[in-house]
Amino acid sequence: MWRDWVRLCQVEELAEGEARGFDPLDEGQDSVFVVRRGGDLVAYRDICPHYGSTALPWRKDAYLDAGGKDIICSAHGARFAIDTGLCTAGPCLGESLIPVPLQLSDEGEVLADLNSNNSVGVVK
Repeated sequence: MWRDWVRLCQVEELAEGEARGFDPLDEGQDSVFVVRRGGDLVAYRDICPHYGSTALPWRKDAYLDAGGKDIICSAHGARFAIDTGLCTAGPCLGESLIPVPLQLSDEGEVLADLNSNNSVGVVK
């Protein structure tokens, strides 16, 4: 069961143009990942919509293509837009990643709302 807002990290721990996975429920594998691009943060559940239990990266934190332009599913080759989570190529074309809303605390903590499936959590 997903809990309410949980701390993922400090914002300065997220490098520009990179993605990082998190295991906020201590399940032994990342279940959420955050991408930082253009100063914005966006988060999604670490699961491919093509096959419901497949994690996206082939190794820890390898969520983006080599150019850092798209999110990639290493198992199926699907490509997803970073800002929307929409699949733009691959077997799940038109489907989307599950967004995880984010919040930035006054202390610079990145917080995730693990109970929500409502909208992409972009923090500017």
